[in-house]
Amino acid sequence: MSNEALTMRGPVHGTKEAKRVAVGSGVGAVIETYDFIGFGTAAALYFGTAFFPGADPVTGTLASFATLGVGFAARPLGGIIGGHLGDKLGRKPVLVASLILMGLATFAIGLLPTYSQVGLLAPALLVLVRIIQGLAFGAEWGGAILMSYEHAPWRKKGQFTGIVQAGFPVGLLLANLVFLGSVGLGSEWAWRVPFLASIVLVAVGLIIRSKVPESPVFEDVKAKGDIVKSPIVEVIKTDWRNIVRGIGLRIAETAGYAVSVTYMISYLHTNKLADKTETLVALCIAAGIGIFATYFWGKLTDRVGRRPVYIWSTAFAVLFGIPMFMLVNTGLFFLIIATIVIAYAVCQNSLAGAQGAWFPELFQPKTRSSGASLSYQISAMVSGFTPFITTLLFVSMGWMGPALLFSVYAAIGLWAALITRETWGKRERQLAEEAASKTPQTVNA
Repeated sequence: MSNEALTMRGPVHGTKEAKRVAVGSGVGAVIETYDFIGFGTAAALYFGTAFFPGADPVTGTLASFATLGVGFAARPLGGIIGGHLGDKLGRKPVLVASLILMGLATFAIGLLPTYSQVGLLAPALLVLVRIIQGLAFGAEWGGAILMSYEHAPWRKKGQFTGIVQAGFPVGLLLANLVFLGSVGLGSEWAWRVPFLASIVLVAVGLIIRSKVPESPVFEDVKAKGDIVKSPIVEVIKTDWRNIVRGIGLRIAETAGYAVSVTYMISYLHTNKLADKTETLVALCIAAGIGIFATYFWGKLTDRVGRRPVYIWSTAFAVLFGIPMFMLVNTGLFFLIIATIVIAYAVCQNSLAGAQGAWFPELFQPKTRSSGASLSYQISAMVSGFTPFITTLLFVSMGWMGPALLFSVYAAIGLWAALITRETWGKRERQLAEEAASKTPQTVNA
């Protein structure tokens, strides 16, 4: 790789706003994750009876997980729209618009009538707002991660994007803390309050994001007249292989999370291995550790490369599927906590930490938003319906079905990592060091 290719990553030492942009993008990620993941917690614990009553517990869980999956199915469309606008209009407008859309949809969930109040209209409205959530979340990630990536110093791309990626466990922690605190409010208010409370976070996020400057890389593309007429078509035509690789890479992370966290909540509750409070406490502990773990993994990729982290983490996850369920099946609370922490802080956070820098580096600046968003969000469809599929596997195969599915997802990620080029290997790191030593550092990034 030449220095010319490295310049596509932005200023050598980053911009003076690099830290502020990373924090601002991370705050948005916190809010959108709180909104989107909170739905998963509610689907596992409450929506089966609130919106799909009259069915046995398994059928009610299946119906609520199917609704959960609808949001994930909408994410690729959100990614296409957000990616297109990010490459055409800039990264910042997408950040603000996606946050507003997500906030309004999430607040609306807290106001929805239940099945006992309006009948079939209730699940229909739930599906509608879930689709809107999916569109907003699909548009969010590309803009947030690229803003941080393109403002960051060459040698700290993983560290700075790790701040954004760490926003997801923060959002997970906040969501589960609120759900934990609302357990005693009764079966209906227990799920309404977390969604209604999100409007406060959205207001704070909008204030922060409105002050975030546009990406210097996008401004450079715009100044050179390199803005592509149809970025989505262009990236599919010229870079479809990296899109496919990115989908494989992300399936291990997002679909693996759907088994080890989203489905696991329901599994522990349904099989009386842990009650709602214990399950939420375990998730909060894992999320708290995950905040620091994600940042650490991202920073580690700056030192050893993106690919090695991914290969070793997915290889471990392949082996962890069966032991993961054997450990929680003991019903011992400390083993349940340890298992969820490993599944989240190691198997999931390591991959998320590496993705923040690796995905943008696979694509050219003029189509980077579209390419990275497509890879990231198409894989979400798999993860969205994974709890539904996993529940069916459990019915037919017992816990071995979900365990094997987790390992299969990890194997797909391992395969993708092996066939995807390293973008921050020894040669790139050496060139970046040389460029940094020759370039005056005028900002404190």
